[in-house]
Amino acid sequence: MKQNFFRLLAILLLALPGALAQELPGWRLVWADEFNLPLGSPVDRSKWNIETGGWGWGNSELQYYTESTLNLVHDGRNLVIAALEQRLPGLRCWYGPCRYTSGRINTKGKFEQRYGRIEARIKLPRGQGLWAAFWMLGSNFGPVRWPNCGEIDIMEHIGREPRTVHGTIHGPGYSGGEGITRSYRISTDFADAFHVFALEWEPGMLRWYVDGVLYQTLTPADLPEGSRWVFDQPFFIILNLAVGGGWPGRPDETTRFPQRMLVDYVRVYERAAGP
Repeated sequence: MKQNFFRLLAILLLALPGALAQELPGWRLVWADEFNLPLGSPVDRSKWNIETGGWGWGNSELQYYTESTLNLVHDGRNLVIAALEQRLPGLRCWYGPCRYTSGRINTKGKFEQRYGRIEARIKLPRGQGLWAAFWMLGSNFGPVRWPNCGEIDIMEHIGREPRTVHGTIHGPGYSGGEGITRSYRISTDFADAFHVFALEWEPGMLRWYVDGVLYQTLTPADLPEGSRWVFDQPFFIILNLAVGGGWPGRPDETTRFPQRMLVDYVRVYERAAGP
């Protein structure tokens, strides 16, 4: 009964923006970005790295990630990751002159975490060919490379499925199209309102939530036979909005630009000591 009360209280708190939602029963906040810098401010470089380039990012994506505040900027309440349709002289993607620009940031070397609750409150974009993600890579990505480092997709959303998000893990023997995944569907478009996407991570266990609703739990027992569980090490956080790629496909005549992924906050908690 007591656990049910605290779970209900946590769900109610998650529905609220702002400082109140920072307090979660049973958890201690250890890192956050509230994205409340003044209108027009760039990404906080003390917390985030900005990734740039138009090499397809391993997925035949069509965008060039830039450092520009046209693509990554604070609006006074949120971080805006904007996908734009614009041909910029000198920007070349793997397929030729870039038609789209967008943004991608990560916390590698600035904040990395093993276990806890990692959550973000996000309003997703809409449109065929858009691919928004809130995810993590193992901090040993450099020496061992993907997928040996492990990947945890807390939330992925593609435009052709406006009411569905996906939670997935990738590792050695279960990567790419063989990633272990589950989908979560709601009755309205995710682009219509903010939603809270969260991962609760313990030794040997990962749990995915949308707005406080648990929809997937994975343990080493869920891996293909002979595969390794690579999720007991520190990971860093990534936010990005891709355009195109093998999974979402290309934008079409129905896709309207610009499209924006609005991030109200990212917060990381650890289990609080005590009963």
